[in-house]
Amino acid sequence: RESFTPVVEFAHDLRDRLSGLLGGVPILPTGAGHDAGILSASVPTAMLFVRNPTGVSHSPAETAGEDDCLAGVAALAEVLEGLACH
Repeated sequence: RESFTPVVEFAHDLRDRLSGLLGGVPILPTGAGHDAGILSASVPTAMLFVRNPTGVSHSPAETAGEDDCLAGVAALAEVLEGLACH
């Protein structure tokens, strides 16, 4: 094993806000250890997963539809705007 990072529990308010903006999409557990997993030790953090029909991740074969990507961008922008304005 090259590395080990304990499971990260993200900020529920951000997680729930993202889920709600996307029509109540499922909340997925994640063992994120890099990027957002490390940030969560210092700042409230959540992850936004865009639907990927193949399930392939961290690979050149990873793909997502344009509508799904645009929905993710819109949700992220709305959450960021809400955070910046409060």
